[in-house]
Amino acid sequence: MNRFGEMHCSIAQAVGVIGEPWTPLILRDLFLGLRRFDDLAQDLGISRNLLTRRLEHLVAAGVVDKRLYQERPPRYEYVLTEAGRDIVPALMTLMAWGDRWATPPGGPPALLVHSCGERFTPVVTCPHCGGAVTADTVTAVAGPGAAQGPGTMVLAAGA
Repeated sequence: MNRFGEMHCSIAQAVGVIGEPWTPLILRDLFLGLRRFDDLAQDLGISRNLLTRRLEHLVAAGVVDKRLYQERPPRYEYVLTEAGRDIVPALMTLMAWGDRWATPPGGPPALLVHSCGERFTPVVTCPHCGGAVTADTVTAVAGPGAAQGPGTMVLAAGA
């Protein structure tokens, strides 16, 4: 197991839930409409044991719901919870980074279309001024949960 859950840091906490390499791909497939275990296993080419463990972890973390769709034999589908749907914009931003810096041969495998009908590349913006959020435009300051300990020593020092 990792120690991310012990760190007093929101990024570490998030990585403890979704940071295993298969997890973003599972969440991507759920967002794209795959719901059933066999479909996920086939699309990802992941071992059934590993997929079972990842889905159990996501269900326990409240990111995915497991729903019975057939009683005999019992069969389940997996759907994103509110927490799971909330991670989708971050996955889209990760996809945009991959399209820019690690594009597969032939170009991006997917394009995003907003409900307005237009294609777009995700951009994080400030909700107050609309300006781009980048490493050059943002400063992190200590928040109410800043505390001395692994993962927040830099922020806690300024608190």
